[in-house]
Amino acid sequence: MRLFQKHLCAIVMSIWAVSSTHATPLVEPTLHIKPEAGSGRVALTLDACGGQTDTRILSALVENKIPATIFVTGIWLKRNAAAVEIMRAHPDLFELENHGGHHVPAVDTPQKIYGIRSAGSPSAVLAEVESGAAALTGTGEPAPRWFRGATAEYSPSAIAMIRKLGFKIAGFSVNGDGGSLLGAKETARRIAAAKDGDVIIAHINQPTHAAGKGVVQGLLALKTKGLTFVRLDDADGIGNDGTTD
Repeated sequence: MRLFQKHLCAIVMSIWAVSSTHATPLVEPTLHIKPEAGSGRVALTLDACGGQTDTRILSALVENKIPATIFVTGIWLKRNAAAVEIMRAHPDLFELENHGGHHVPAVDTPQKIYGIRSAGSPSAVLAEVESGAAALTGTGEPAPRWFRGATAEYSPSAIAMIRKLGFKIAGFSVNGDGGSLLGAKETARRIAAAKDGDVIIAHINQPTHAAGKGVVQGLLALKTKGLTFVRLDDADGIGNDGTTD
């Protein structure tokens, strides 16, 4: 019996080792916008995954006339009608884009990314992308042109599928708030260090996190330096891993 158990254990370990060796490698694409002469420009992108709205950030954007591309999920749209109305009232500032229907990573093999279960199949990836787009158009918003998946990591085959649907995939070059888990000081430092051509990612759906305060501080520091903010649709985005070409 013991010999059988040892043999079975060896088989299980061998299968696990083979599966690990052949796990789909994921990519985290970067994105830059074309540089501009002068003080330079950056693109601010904010993810609205679920939860509520960080009004510290939203109010600062409106008061300081800072344009931003907001990646919204179907989940967030249902819960934050008031914030959506504010964004709609300032079409010169806000561009709403597709963050998926249910905040599921766009990975077509079963695995977890940062503790979040992936879509797990090609059909599930397509369902996540298409349901996110439908959630936006269902509110009267224009059809989205950009997609950013949950965790911003993708399997290469999923990238190809999403591109065939007609979406550009939004990577980034500056991780502003570390998934909204960083403190205010470090978040402000990262964002304030952005340079001409950078695409910043941060979050606007965590009003109780300290990172939100840092997002505001970092953005105001960039504005003081004279950098211009643009939305993704107002600039030429250059991404790697086949995400924009």
